Amino acid sequence: MTLLRHFIAFTLFVATTMGALAQDRTFDVRFPAGTTGTTIEGDVSGRDAVLYRVGAEAGQSMSVVLSSDNLATYFNVYAPGRSLGDEALAIGEMSDPINDWSGTLPTSGEYTIAVFLYRSAARRGETSKFRLDVSVVGSTGDEVRNDFADGLAGGPDFLEVAVTGGGTLNLRAGPSGGASIVTRLSNGQNVRNLGCRMAEGRRWCRVATLADPGYEGWAAGDFLVEGVAEVSSDAPGMSVGDGEERVQFAAGASGAELRGQLAPGESRRYILNARNGQNLYVRVGPQGGPMTYQIFNPDRSFLLDQVSSEQEYRGQLWQSGDYVVEVINRTNSVASYSVIMGIE
Repeated sequence: MTLLRHFIAFTLFVATTMGALAQDRTFDVRFPAGTTGTTIEGDVSGRDAVLYRVGAEAGQSMSVVLSSDNLATYFNVYAPGRSLGDEALAIGEMSDPINDWSGTLPTSGEYTIAVFLYRSAARRGETSKFRLDVSVVGSTGDEVRNDFADGLAGGPDFLEVAVTGGGTLNLRAGPSGGASIVTRLSNGQNVRNLGCRMAEGRRWCRVATLADPGYEGWAAGDFLVEGVAEVSSDAPGMSVGDGEERVQFAAGASGAELRGQLAPGESRRYILNARNGQNLYVRVGPQGGPMTYQIFNPDRSFLLDQVSSEQEYRGQLWQSGDYVVEVINRTNSVASYSVIMGIE
């Protein structure tokens, strides 16, 4: 594309969007598991623009096709690190045919597709309903090429799980939402960064847990931030806080009640042996506000993700070995509690 065409497109688009950037909407594009593309339906009006972010790697081919009920609707594609007001990688108005573009990508990272109305239609406050077909095809190389600074090839040595609202993050066997789940990572847990790649329109990072025994797999990069080389208190297989205790039932009994006290942020792990097919019962009774607890299988995958002590657990087991019940004090003060565990 010539410099003159870049200048014309830049001038037209800035005129279309100037003074209205605060109204722009931004969305992350995610391809269904195992696919290389998706179809998006949306709408745009007046001087607003709709921005779609798609992850891809250098050397892959991206295709963007736009159809709408308003012929004054167009799109621009921006390379990673660029967006509205910057030079566009592709201009739908100038593609042949119009609004139908495909090309080889020059660098790895998140590309931005901006959908907007032409200046005259935007000035009249017109509205457009559109359909956007986006795909990214082509294999990735053994190493990430032309990484521009988003940590695909390098990045921090350690990452931390950051899930909005708490909860857990699936660690999968491959970089796909359809890959089998290896285990679940707790919010705030630190993991080792083994390198990130783009797949299904998003960033996936191969990580390894820091605890022993550990797990290795792929996690969605949306929920990972820079971390530290510390084993998190929530990490499976780690003795933390007030320590751990092996539970022994009295002769002829199928359960036991234990009592304890934890400082803020501490936890205690109770280990009890059980067999496949037996039933486990757990109830935590705090003296004061609710506490939390979680249960791990013998292979250290989650049997029960972290829940409030207001919820008791009953369920049949499918593994044989040592189960771990971890009681956690998430309050801001010292907390006393009792925990009842039974196996039948």
